[in-house]
Amino acid sequence: MTLTQPPPTQLQSLIDTYTDRTRRSKVLAAANRAVLADKTAIGYAFAPEIKEMRYPIVAARSQGARLWDVDGNEYIDILMGLGTNLLGHNPPFIKAAIAAQLDQGMAIGPQSAIVGEVAQLVSDLTGLERVTFSNTGTEAVMTAVRIARTATRRRKIAIFTNSYHGHFDAALMRAPLSEYARKKAVRSLQQKPGLSPLGGFLKNFLGTRAVPAALGIPPAVAKDVLVLEYGNPKSLDVIKTHRRQLAAVLVEPVQSRCPELQPRDFLQALRDLTQATGIALIFDEMVTGFRVHPGGAQAHFGLQADLATYSKIAGGGLPLSVIAGQARWMDHIDGGPWQFGDDSAPRVPTTFFAGTFCKHPLSLAAAQATLQHLKAQGPELQHTLNQRTKDLVDRLNAFTASTVMPVKFTQFGSFFAIALTQSQIPPSTLTLLSYHLLNQGIHLRGGDRGGFLSTAHTPDDIDRIYTAFCHALTALKEANDV
Repeated sequence: MTLTQPPPTQLQSLIDTYTDRTRRSKVLAAANRAVLADKTAIGYAFAPEIKEMRYPIVAARSQGARLWDVDGNEYIDILMGLGTNLLGHNPPFIKAAIAAQLDQGMAIGPQSAIVGEVAQLVSDLTGLERVTFSNTGTEAVMTAVRIARTATRRRKIAIFTNSYHGHFDAALMRAPLSEYARKKAVRSLQQKPGLSPLGGFLKNFLGTRAVPAALGIPPAVAKDVLVLEYGNPKSLDVIKTHRRQLAAVLVEPVQSRCPELQPRDFLQALRDLTQATGIALIFDEMVTGFRVHPGGAQAHFGLQADLATYSKIAGGGLPLSVIAGQARWMDHIDGGPWQFGDDSAPRVPTTFFAGTFCKHPLSLAAAQATLQHLKAQGPELQHTLNQRTKDLVDRLNAFTASTVMPVKFTQFGSFFAIALTQSQIPPSTLTLLSYHLLNQGIHLRGGDRGGFLSTAHTPDDIDRIYTAFCHALTALKEANDV
């Protein structure tokens, strides 16, 4: 009697394909796990059923829109340094700028000869008056909040659900589970004609309480944070009620977790309200800055924040972040400008801000080259890239509509993703989607639902991205996962 193995499931075939083509990445992940504490390269929670695929691609080299892994596989990259590489991997003019600075040395401690020019470039592009530099987005946002508290002598800040502002304690807050349950009930009731008035009634009960979003954050920190609903006019009423306690409202103008929400009117009203009440409006432009327009989301939405933070694109691929703002706020870093040869002196009290590697010479050289290029190219660079991304999203949405899939894509600037609030696709399916894409030579993190186009992506690259998404979604539909 001959025994035959049953055919593998589609999930097992997916796992086998991925682990077979990325053997060395898996070996390195296993070898490093005991000593390297790291989970940032994976975009989803641990799931036993796909445990064998839970490891990141290990890159060997990158150039333009492509990267190659340690197994020799070539990928079209849509992760693009988590949005850092607007101009592609390793642009020659940035590489040359870094090499030239490296020849001159990496003096840390003395002032950089180009730091003033880089600050001026940031000011020219963003319209913000004064600038300082740090290393990471978390540091920049943390500093902006401290500036706001110093200037206003108030303690509380307001943030919005689904925004991400780094990993310092005050930013790692979320609404309590009861608030998520209320929002779910509102969505459900509004879809039922007889119960929609009840949904409208519940929508008016907006929670504001914050709770820590991760272990290790003292609950006491949450007392100085309000968590509001982004785009909801009721949030403006809450801000007005707390106007005497609020130092800042911290905004990710288009949220990377919910890019389909682009509330222009809400942002305009928020700007008017914070201006009238003396609350600092802080725009976190880590993802949107220099991407949708040379002036970022502020230029796109036609307003200017009091303080804004940048990183990613600004550093040209090296660690650098920017805190920029109007002088009345930024003066609290150094006391404000003064002159030699007279009786002038710093005018305002200062907070504390420092860092050994702030203004690192190599990062400043890369930033100088990047910002000079963006300034020289003007808005047409972003306009062209934004249109290519929109065209890709339009094609993907035409495909999902023609195949009757409950999936809709969205974009902001050169960032595109599946719009979760407009799709019916479970998180587990999104994870499988990313591995289907990886197996077709499209690079992103496991668990991601979209990515970034760069100026290095060619029309053929974009066609391949489109085709890969179509094949991946079709495979998931055939397995009844979509």
